[in-house]
Amino acid sequence: MAESMKGLHRSHRCAELGTVNIGENITVMGWVQKSRNKGGIIFVDLRDRSGILQLIFEEADCGAENFAKAEKLRSEFVVAAAGKVEARSGAVNKNLATGEIEIRVTEVRILSEAQTPPFPIESDSRTKEEMRLKYRFLDLRRPDIQSKLMLRSQVATKVRSVLAEEGFLEIETPILIKSTPEGARDYLVPSRVHQGKFYALPQSPQLFKQLLMCSGYDRYFQIAKCFRDEDLRADRQPEFTQIDMEMSFADVDDVIEVNEKLLKKVFKDAIGLDIELPIPRMTWQEAMDRYGSDKPDTRFGMELRDVSEVVKGCGFGVFTGALENGGSVRGINAKGQGQMPRKKIDALVEFAKGFGAKGLAYAAVQPDGSCKSSFAKFMTEEQMKALMEALDGQPGDLLLFAADKNKVVWDVLGNLRLEIARNLELFNKDQFHFLWITEFPLLEWSEEQSRFVAMHHPFTMPMEEDLDKIDTDPGAVRAKAYDIVLNGTELGGGSVRIFQADIQEKMFAVLGFTKEQAQERFGFLLDAFQYGVPPHAGLAYGFDRLMMLMTGADSIREVIAFPKVKDASDMMTNAPDVVDKIQLEELGILVAGEATE
Repeated sequence: MAESMKGLHRSHRCAELGTVNIGENITVMGWVQKSRNKGGIIFVDLRDRSGILQLIFEEADCGAENFAKAEKLRSEFVVAAAGKVEARSGAVNKNLATGEIEIRVTEVRILSEAQTPPFPIESDSRTKEEMRLKYRFLDLRRPDIQSKLMLRSQVATKVRSVLAEEGFLEIETPILIKSTPEGARDYLVPSRVHQGKFYALPQSPQLFKQLLMCSGYDRYFQIAKCFRDEDLRADRQPEFTQIDMEMSFADVDDVIEVNEKLLKKVFKDAIGLDIELPIPRMTWQEAMDRYGSDKPDTRFGMELRDVSEVVKGCGFGVFTGALENGGSVRGINAKGQGQMPRKKIDALVEFAKGFGAKGLAYAAVQPDGSCKSSFAKFMTEEQMKALMEALDGQPGDLLLFAADKNKVVWDVLGNLRLEIARNLELFNKDQFHFLWITEFPLLEWSEEQSRFVAMHHPFTMPMEEDLDKIDTDPGAVRAKAYDIVLNGTELGGGSVRIFQADIQEKMFAVLGFTKEQAQERFGFLLDAFQYGVPPHAGLAYGFDRLMMLMTGADSIREVIAFPKVKDASDMMTNAPDVVDKIQLEELGILVAGEATE
């Protein structure tokens, strides 16, 4: 039967005790990690969020009643124990922060008994993730998960502190908002009072933070919940957290300067990492040409090389056909992989096809400098030699080529270099390579919609020197947009915003919005812009991604207390679920299947 804490007050957390406390009478509370009865003496490892502490029970010290209780203790029982701190009588445990001490217990109370858990509560669990997420309340007790979530709390506190020092105000923005479908799908919330009408959950606080700049708050930030109804990946969730900010009277350099200070202080205080400033910058075009990605992982080389000029006029139709269709031929050099078995090369070809490649040309540089190639018979000896030189091919290297439209070639080779690097373990999680990507295209062509769409959002400012191209060559216009990238993952992104009515009108026009459509979707923002709007710019980090990289986790699920799985469901609560019919009637909603019946 559970006992009361009455009369006992916790004096310390488990791992807050050390040799300096020897001789003190203390009280600790927590969960039993394990218990070992050695006959006449019982050892119990007690766990709380700070760590593990060894308790020792002997009947002469604690009395028969307390010793009998100690004999009953099992894994995950919740107990309170009072006693004296002593130096360890046995061997010191160097793996524990409290490994030099133990508590000789004089009183113990069983506050709560526990069933045997379905998996061990221990770090680096090998239990299947489905089981762990079903019993997430138990999984959250594991020390490695707790350390990640505690670090997350520390980082949030530090972010607030640094931004406050930089003059930012923390202001909350609404969760129930108007749907403005431009981008990912909105999560919709039906209104009971206004039947047939819906709120949307915010994909970001974008419009409201711009309104705050119109309202004169100068510098805003928020650690904000956001929602997107999109397919999940390792670094995506249907609900996620952003570190969101906006600055008035600011341009690109102002935003970057503040955020470099923020990153330096947060990483130093949280994990002891010194970030060298300034963080390197690279234009979007350079990133695509060198790495085939706008979020390049620069921890290793294997950069793309454009060999279009080298193969122009060769006899290989795959190469010449791509060039004739306005594409390019590019390659990467997998150093030292010239002896890769055909089976593995075939696997790379199949991998490339998953990113749009029709195939993959390859050439292995032999010890004598010659090339063993899938396409050598279509090339002259001089052309093959020129190709090897273009990719710095040395004996023992494997050269891989893609030929297609630029977008496909970048996508194929950009992902291929990452796959090879993963297979060959060319980088480790202890490396932190930061990079700013700048000068993104303002617009990208959507084949699906047969129109230009905003690469970031409709309020992104074009670069001033490209303004004259909006009407004549919109695809060539660069944006005052920037992303901060860490180890091949986009940590955050932002832009300078449009604040002039004429430029905003042009932007809406090129996106295919009529004035009426723009007013209907964004009227409240456009109206605010009629009353004096300062130049402004901002940025938002994916907080979950930041913590995933900072802790070396494989998925953002490891740094979110109660995450969803790939189908956006919660395995612990079984959300989403059906609701009572009366709730639907109050909302004026009829489910499609029931309507058919």
